[in-house]
Order: sequence, then C-alpha cells, then structure tokens
Amino acid sequence: MALARAWCVALFGVDGVPVEIEADVGAGAVLTRLIGLPDTALQESKDRVRAAIRNSGHEWPTQRVTLGLSPASLPKVGSSYDLALACVVLAASQAVPAERLEGTVLLGELALDGRVRSVRGVLPALLAARRAGLPRAVVPTASLREAALVDGLDLYGADSLGDLLRWLGGDSTALRDPPPFTPAQPPPGPDLADVVGQPEARWALEVAAAGGHHVLLTGPPGTGKTMLAERLVSLLPPLGPEDALGVTAVHSVAGLLTPETPLVATPPFVSLHPSTSTVALVGGGSGLAKPGAVSRAHKGVLFIDEASEFGPTKLDALRTVLEEGEVRIARRDGVARYPARFQLVLATNPCPCAPAKDIDCTCLPGVRRRYQSKLSGPLLDRVDLRVLMRPLTVMMDAGLPEPESTETVRERVANARARAHARWSRHGWRTNAEVPGPVLRREYRLPRQATSLLDRALSRGALTGRGADRCLRVAWTLADLAGTDLPTEDHVAAALEFRERRSA
Repeated sequence: MALARAWCVALFGVDGVPVEIEADVGAGAVLTRLIGLPDTALQESKDRVRAAIRNSGHEWPTQRVTLGLSPASLPKVGSSYDLALACVVLAASQAVPAERLEGTVLLGELALDGRVRSVRGVLPALLAARRAGLPRAVVPTASLREAALVDGLDLYGADSLGDLLRWLGGDSTALRDPPPFTPAQPPPGPDLADVVGQPEARWALEVAAAGGHHVLLTGPPGTGKTMLAERLVSLLPPLGPEDALGVTAVHSVAGLLTPETPLVATPPFVSLHPSTSTVALVGGGSGLAKPGAVSRAHKGVLFIDEASEFGPTKLDALRTVLEEGEVRIARRDGVARYPARFQLVLATNPCPCAPAKDIDCTCLPGVRRRYQSKLSGPLLDRVDLRVLMRPLTVMMDAGLPEPESTETVRERVANARARAHARWSRHGWRTNAEVPGPVLRREYRLPRQATSLLDRALSRGALTGRGADRCLRVAWTLADLAGTDLPTEDHVAAALEFRERRSA
C-alpha cells in the first residue's frame, strides 16, 4: 500500500479552506473511490483525470484507488481539484516522486489531453493557502498573473499535466515562473463636463463621492441621470492595495478577470436593468451561492436605472446589504459570505408617463403616488441624497460658465476624503458614511443649535432615527468640502433638505 498527499482549497464565498487530498493505492478490486463530500463536477473528475494521465504518457493504477478529501465534512465543489488528484494518484502508485507535493497547493482543471485549464477563484484560494502557511502553489499558466498578486508563496504555472509531472521528477525548468507585475493603466472615464446643466445634481454627486453616500435621482427621461451615475466612479479615488485585492477576489470568484487585467485597481461600476432577478442582484444559485451584482460593485458604484420598475421584492433585498456591507447566503452546502460595500445610485421617473415638462403630465395624483411608492420607505430611509432633476431648457448658452471637469471636482473630493480619513482613521473608518450613529451622537456631538432642525423633524415624525444619523453624516461631508472643523447649522439644514426632495 502507498500513500501520497497534496493540497487544494475549497471556497465559500471569498473565504477559503485548505483541503488535504490523499491517495491510497493498494490491493483489492480495481475500483476508484472519491470520498469527502464531492459535488457532481468533482465526482466526474475521476474520468477527466484518468484520461489526462493516459494522454500524458502514464498509466492509471490497476489496483484499488481511494481518494480522500479532508476535512471530510466540508462540501467540495468544482473542477479545480483535478490537478491535485492526478498528482497524488501518480505519486501514490510511485510513478512520480512525492517529495515536492508536500506543502504544495495545486489548482487547475484538466482537459482530456492533459492541458491545464484556468479555474475561478485562484486569488482567494491562494490567500487562504498563505494564511494556512503553505509555501508553494502551482496554478494554470493563464492564471499566473492573477496568482502573482499574492506575496509570500513560491508560484509556478503549468501548461499541461506532463509539465507538472516533469517538475515533480526534478526538472526545475518544466514550469513557468510568474511574470513581473506591471499594473495596467485604467482607461479615462467619462468627464463630468459632458453633463449639461443640472447644477444641483452635480453638487449632490460631489457630496456623494466625498462622503460615500447613496443617491436617488428623480427626473424625466433625458435629463442626464445615467450620465451622472456613470461619472460618479471617476470622482472616487483609486483603490488601495488591500481594497484592490478584496475587489479582485470577488471578481475572480465571479469569473470576470482576464489575463491582461488581473488586478481591479479602480472602483467598479455595475449597472442593472429592471429584468435583473433577485439572485443576480444579491447572489445565489444552486449549490454554494455565487456573487451577485452588489458584490461585484464592492468598493464601487451600483447603478439601478428605472428603479421604480424593479419591483419591491428585489429592491428591499438591498436593505440589509446597505446597512451591513456584506451578503450572507445560506445554502444546503454552507454559507457563502461576499463583501458588498458600495455606493448605490437609484434613478427613476417621477411618474409612469414621464413627460419632458411636469405640466404635461397626464397621470392622476393617485397614480403618481402609487408609482413613487414602489420605492419603499425603509429603502429610501437608507438613501442620503435625493435629487429632483429639472428638464433642460437650453443646450448652450454663451453667458454661462463652462461646467467643471471631473479632474477639478475630483481634487475637492480627494481633499474632503483626506479630512474625513484623518478624523476617523483611529477608529478604522475612511468615509463619513461608514461612521455609526452612536459615535456621531456621543463622541462627536454637535452643538444643540446646529441640530435643532433635526430635533424638530424628529418631533414631527418627518425623520426617523436612522434618517437623523444619515443627516449628520452628510453634514460632516459638507463640512469637509467646506474645509471647516465642525458642521454648522447651515450644513445640517442642507443635509436635511437633501432628504426631503422626492417628487415634483
């Protein structure tokens, strides 16, 4: 009887658990058993691996083969275990040496001819392997640039199973080394100067970018709602190293990375259509849940156009996500956790007919109210800035100043974010939108004169406790943009006014 061991990684969301793969080749009826809660794709790997071994110049053992995946109680999903299974079988049958398998993580799907195909989730898998103290990893060559983002591991790329077997046999030149990392220059985003008019909406966009706030844009078609949402990302600062790895890990699990751009270094922008399902929005699917749009927009912007047409079920699924910044989806095979801290931009028409001028509206008052009520109160309570966009009256006017460019506004946003970060960094927060309400009310309490408007709104029932906290966060952002140390009564009044604009 002979034993061999190697390592792979099981993913649950963006969390990885190292899996020890063992092969036992010994006397008994000619049979191959795979144990350790494999799913259907992993059960089929026995046939893929057998064909790949045969087409790589080796023979499958003519004895009883038992393959164990440990922890045995952990569900194993996908085809990324193929490479490890092939190596431990050959090592256990003494066809190749087993020394280099010790402490080596093997990731990759095998084609029938022995080629190594790329798999999803290489980055989060290697991050988990590094945390577990495993020193080496072999990945598909197509995933080598993505794998190279993880420091502290000896990394190699395999084009085929035959190359990997020669490396196990002592040929150190059989596998590829990771190429030097050269970050790609992101393409220039759309310019805010392209937006005609809408000074109030442009100001709201600047406030949203400076403080990380959510926005609702209400107005007839053609007023620039989509253009403004697309330009919000250009106002945000580039992702830091830690955030970039977190965003890239989500995109890796979702299968969105390419060999040319292995690192997501700029805030993502995800736009949704009303036909989007709840599963596509928040994540889900059979087996272990896949990331949805809210996770793909992590550290970026999620834009929901025609929000009133989405339906309350899908929109209300966002309520907990907006508060917690994380999605937890329970399935039979386990709980998948995905980060989802994004800025939400909702765009909607004021009524079903949505004429260019409100005076031409043919909708009855009850119809308008029902249409606007499709955005529920609890959801709107989590939206900090509500902007009513007016129809355009003139395209070009020589007497008006040129609209500010993205570069000009981005500089003010960066200054405001730097002030906020200096204030909150000892707590671990970066933007005003992340600060819990109790901290604002206790440690950073404003003078009674500045918050008197909030008290009156609360006493009238025009504002909830959550809404008051969000007004305080916006007031701090307005103060940061103004360069003052504390929000004034005017800043609180402006923040409160942003929440009261819902309809014409």
